[in-house]
Amino acid sequence: MAKEILNPIVLQRADPFVYKHSDGYYYFTGSHPLYDRIVLRRAKTLNELHDAEETAVWWKHESGPLSELIWAPEIHRANDKWYIYFAAAPDTNIDDDTFNHRMYVLESASDNPLEGEWVEKGEVDTGMSTFALDATTFFHKGELYYVWAQQDLEIKGHSNLYIAKMENPWTLKTEPVMLTKPELPWEIKGFWVNEGPAVLSKNGKVFITFSGSATGVDYCMGLLTANEDDDLLNPESWTKSQEPVFQSAPENGQYGPGHNSFTESEDGNDTILIYHARNYTEIVGDPLYDPNRQARAQKIEWDENGNPVFGKPAPDDRWTPKTRDVL
Repeated sequence: MAKEILNPIVLQRADPFVYKHSDGYYYFTGSHPLYDRIVLRRAKTLNELHDAEETAVWWKHESGPLSELIWAPEIHRANDKWYIYFAAAPDTNIDDDTFNHRMYVLESASDNPLEGEWVEKGEVDTGMSTFALDATTFFHKGELYYVWAQQDLEIKGHSNLYIAKMENPWTLKTEPVMLTKPELPWEIKGFWVNEGPAVLSKNGKVFITFSGSATGVDYCMGLLTANEDDDLLNPESWTKSQEPVFQSAPENGQYGPGHNSFTESEDGNDTILIYHARNYTEIVGDPLYDPNRQARAQKIEWDENGNPVFGKPAPDDRWTPKTRDVL
């Protein structure tokens, strides 16, 4: 049984990602509110991540394609090495009011990813020269898959979700396949967005959660579901839930939950949802530079058909900042 989780688990780190490793540590990363670095921390429990020492393992470049708006890092493990996937924009990142991010990969052979050298493996080339972000990877039946958000200029909206197999952790092996585009009312408030995919395999199924709409109070999570024996590269294998599965809960003081990841409880018996949310709606200035999307965690329940039940974002247990000061 999962221990009681105290929220937030980490302050001011949006787009949170937690990896539970075989060494007994939870490894945490997320978007730093200054968008200029990639940070890691680790702890033996989710509650201890809150006060764990944080290390900046990579900094943005002074110029060029990796010099602005470092977004949504994720730390993964493959072939006995660590990999961090993240989005970065060039110093000329605004073109016709459109962000111009691409996806990049770092590699570390160190046992402890907070130590040792991180090597830049370069851009993940998807074959599409458009805005791309929020990549995640997962193994299925011994093969490595890549899921990410990217814009198609011929499809209305800012980003759709795509999937491909990988030749190695920084190279695609197959052509991108679109799984979903923003089209339902809850995906198109403020911005037409499908982003922030996260993969969970359980009960003979593969689930991909994702986030839709602008990142304020309307931000929420959707769900794609496939059977584990189906071809995951076939869009027909996936069923899209027509309603959001996780959304704002004013009664709990939680707004705009999303950009999630998954981990497990300390005893390994429960699946834990990791996500960010704000606890207020009045944002001064550009929401992109409001630092108070706090990282949170809570246990997932399961229905009689083996599908996840996310419930509502839990209320705060810990103090949170409400100013624009970055901790």
